[in-house]
Amino acid sequence: MSRKCQISGSSHQNGNRVSHANNRTAHVFKANIQTKRIFVPELNKTIPVKLSARMIRTIDKIGLLEALRKNKLTLSDITAA
Repeated sequence: MSRKCQISGSSHQNGNRVSHANNRTAHVFKANIQTKRIFVPELNKTIPVKLSARMIRTIDKIGLLEALRKNKLTLSDITAA
């Protein structure tokens, strides 16, 4: 699977490294993707999900189902993946 958050969809960004002499070289900024096991009370089981660090903080704050609702996803969207 790609280096992409299953909920927010955040992945890499492209940019440049700029030296003191203003030389520019291409650079890829990778997303901080972590595999997290989340307990889902509705299914009464734990599912592994690939999430960005920002989405882990969001889930800790508002909960998994609310985070899925804000990103217009359902529980079956991340359990099937």
